[in-house]
Amino acid sequence: MLPGMRRSRSFHYIMTQDLTKGKPFQVLLRFSLPVIGGNLFQLFYTLADSVIVGKTLGADALAAVGATSIIIYLVLCFIQGITGGFGICLGQRCGARDETGMRRSIAASLVWSILFTIVLTGICCGLAHPILHWMQTPGQIYDMAYEYMFAILAGTGATIFYNMISNILRALGDSRTPLYFLIFSSLLNIVLDLIFILTFHMGVGGAAWATVLSQLLSAVLCAICGARKFDVLRLKRKDFSYMKRESAAHLRIGFPMGFQMSVMCIGQLAMQAAVNAIGPDAIAGYTAATKVDQLSVLINNAFGVAIASYVAQNYGAGKWDRIKSGVKASLLQTEAVNILLGVLIIGGRNLVVPMFIDAPTDSIIHYANGYLLAVAPFYLLLGFLAVIRSSIQSMGNGKAPFAACITELVMRIAATFGLSALIGYTGVCLASPLAWLGADILLAVVYIAMMRSGR
Repeated sequence: MLPGMRRSRSFHYIMTQDLTKGKPFQVLLRFSLPVIGGNLFQLFYTLADSVIVGKTLGADALAAVGATSIIIYLVLCFIQGITGGFGICLGQRCGARDETGMRRSIAASLVWSILFTIVLTGICCGLAHPILHWMQTPGQIYDMAYEYMFAILAGTGATIFYNMISNILRALGDSRTPLYFLIFSSLLNIVLDLIFILTFHMGVGGAAWATVLSQLLSAVLCAICGARKFDVLRLKRKDFSYMKRESAAHLRIGFPMGFQMSVMCIGQLAMQAAVNAIGPDAIAGYTAATKVDQLSVLINNAFGVAIASYVAQNYGAGKWDRIKSGVKASLLQTEAVNILLGVLIIGGRNLVVPMFIDAPTDSIIHYANGYLLAVAPFYLLLGFLAVIRSSIQSMGNGKAPFAACITELVMRIAATFGLSALIGYTGVCLASPLAWLGADILLAVVYIAMMRSGR
C-alpha cells in the first residue's frame, strides 16, 4: 500500500473487479475485452460519420472532414490523457483500499474536468480559423472544414465528461458500463447523422452535431448508472476538502499525460499539413486510409487502458511480481491482435476507399493504399508503445513517457519533411512507424530499469 493511503473496512462493497487477484492473463483479457469493444464501437460511429458524409455529400465533404480530423484528434488526445491520468490516481487508491482517498480523487477529477472544459472550448473555438489557414486547407473545402471543426470543438465538454466518467468506472474495475453506453452512443450517432444530413440538410455540420449530442447523452446516462452502482460516486461536500493537495497529485500525473498525448498529435498535424499541400485527392485517400488505420490505434489504446488500470491497482497494493506478469500477458495479447490486424488490412486495402466514396478516382485509391502498405506492417511497434508507456505511467513515472513523447514528435516531424523531400508521399506515411520505433527504444530501457529496481 502506498504511503498516506488508508485502508477502508467496507471496501469490498466498492470495487467491481479487483485486478490485484487472479491469473494476470485471464484477468487482463476479461477486463480488456469490454474496453476493446467500446473502442471498436467508437471507431464504428466515426466510420459511420465518414461513410454517410462521403456517400451523401461527396468527396469534397469527406476531404473537409479529413482535413480537420487531426485537430479534433489532438484535442481528444489531451482529454483522454488527462482524464486517463486522473483514472490512474483513482486506481492507485483503489488498489490501496483507500475509500476516503477515492472519493477525494473523484471530486478533484470533476472540478478539473469542468475547468479544462471552459479553457479548452474557448481556446479551440477561438483559434479555428488560424489553424485551418496554417494547415493549408484548400479553398474549395475550407468553409465545410470550418463548419465541421467548430461544431465538434464547441462540444468539447461532452467529450471531457464522457472520458472522465469512463476512466473513473474503469479505475473501479468496471469496464462494461462504458461499453454499453458507447454502443448506445454509436447507434444514436448514426440515426442523428441521417436525420441531420438527409432530413434537415445540415451538411457536414450536421454530422458534427450528431456526434456531440450522442456523446453528451451517453455521458449523462453513464454517470447516472455509475452513481447508482458505486457509492463512492455519490459525492458529499466533505469529499471536496483537501482540494489543493488532491489537485497537485492529479495534475502531476494527468497534465503530463494529456500534454504528451497532444504533443504526439503535433507530429501528425505536420503530416496532415504535408498531405493537404498535395491536394484534395491526397486528402480524401489519406482520410479514408487513416479512418481504417484507427482500428489498430483504438485497439492498442484499449490494451493500454486495461494495463494502466491493472498496473495502477497492483502498484497501489505493492505487488511488483504481479505487475511484471501482467505486462508480459498484455504484450502477448496485444501483439497477437496486431499481427492479425496487419494481415487483414493489407489484404483488404483495395476495399477501403469504396466504403467511403462512390466511383473513386485511381488517384484517391493510390494514396489510400500507399498509406496502409507503409503503416500496417509496423503495428507491433505501436502495440509495444501502448502497453509499456501505460505501465510506466501507472507506476507514477511521468518523465520517461514524456521524454518518449518528445522523441516521437521529433522523429515524426523529421521524417515527414525529410523523407517526403526524398521519396514524396511515402515518406510522410513512414513517419509514424519511425516515431513509434524511437519511443519504443527509450521506454524499453526505462521499463527494464524500473523492474530491476522494484520502483
